[in-house]
Amino acid sequence: MAFVNEHFLQLQGSYLFSEVARKVKAFEAAHPQVRLIRLGIGDVTRPLPQACIEAMCRAVRELADARTFHGYGPEQGYDFLIKAILKHDFEERGITLSPSEIFISDGAKSDLGNLTELFRQDNLVAITDPVYPVYVDSNVMCGRAGVAGADGLWSKVTYLPCTGENGFVPELPDHRVDLVYLCYPNNPTGTTLTREQLKKWVDYALDNDALILFDAAYEAFISEPDVPHSIYEIPGAEQVAIEVRSFSKTAGFTGVRCGYTVVPEKVTARTEDGRRVALNPLWNRRQCTKSNGTSYITQRGAEAIYTPEGRRQVEETIAYYKENARIMREGFREAGLTVYGGVNSPYLWLKAPEGMTSWEFFDHLLHEMNVVGTPGSGFGPSGEGYLRLTAFGQREDCLEAMERIRRKGFSSAGKSSL
Repeated sequence: MAFVNEHFLQLQGSYLFSEVARKVKAFEAAHPQVRLIRLGIGDVTRPLPQACIEAMCRAVRELADARTFHGYGPEQGYDFLIKAILKHDFEERGITLSPSEIFISDGAKSDLGNLTELFRQDNLVAITDPVYPVYVDSNVMCGRAGVAGADGLWSKVTYLPCTGENGFVPELPDHRVDLVYLCYPNNPTGTTLTREQLKKWVDYALDNDALILFDAAYEAFISEPDVPHSIYEIPGAEQVAIEVRSFSKTAGFTGVRCGYTVVPEKVTARTEDGRRVALNPLWNRRQCTKSNGTSYITQRGAEAIYTPEGRRQVEETIAYYKENARIMREGFREAGLTVYGGVNSPYLWLKAPEGMTSWEFFDHLLHEMNVVGTPGSGFGPSGEGYLRLTAFGQREDCLEAMERIRRKGFSSAGKSSL
């Protein structure tokens, strides 16, 4: 008889975005005449950069010719993409990495989940709260999170609350932890850490022999000079941090799937008998065993992001979304709501009107204004009382959503209106 991994049975309820989709589907079935504006899921709407399209078309034609055909590629990624990444994402910021430290993959989400395989089950994990659900759920699946309490908190996870009261800046743990998940610019709050604030985390990791898993999926949206684009801008980070990046929000690759993870050769972890083991060859072995690599066509498309035309086209797309964020940020404030983020990030973190829970606020926007967001409580206990919205919609949808909100207002918001 096969026995199930019972840690999966401990996962709480539906995956957040599945539950949102269920509610939206039920609303549409009951109100087929209503046009919903979807600003909840972080999926992009702008087309791929033309430079990427042209590069992928050329790659397809190569596969149609025996002389230029490509079969299995290197599991770590093709050299042409790795070299482009090193030059433009790191060398231009004064960061020196080697090609063997870059691993191309099908996206940040996969890597963030798969990295848990490198660490023993009894590692102590710290996460910012609210947080991208994958960080928690992937540790639950491998038995590292303990058991969930009635408050939704996992017994073996250290939560680092990020709220309006502390400016969304997590405090260092008051005890030693082994793994720390940091995502900046942050999903879901849209907030950032300054260079000095991030340095405190690198120093903590160095002093406590901890490892930082740094999700930099939204670094392309950074505009303020004191916000690092990479954790490796902080001295010493190459000893204690693994960085994960994505082309999904940078260049619209959510459907194409491509990202990469940086595992510096200096990053190590301990064995039970105290030996230091480099994680780079372990991750390389994991990828070679469980992956055949990202497709040649996809990697040629990603390489084109770094051409002069590709960079200009990506900048235009990022500017489009950032203008959406500005429109939404100002619209919410004009409606009398408190909103965070949306400056160095495509996410806006909206505080619910007094007395409303996250799901009540979600329902109010859905039923009264026909706008879809994502309840903050789905990102963790400290997300209660907030709603996440994204700037990835079409411009006309963002403008229409703000007009609906201004027109209807929130004076009637509350449980009685739901």
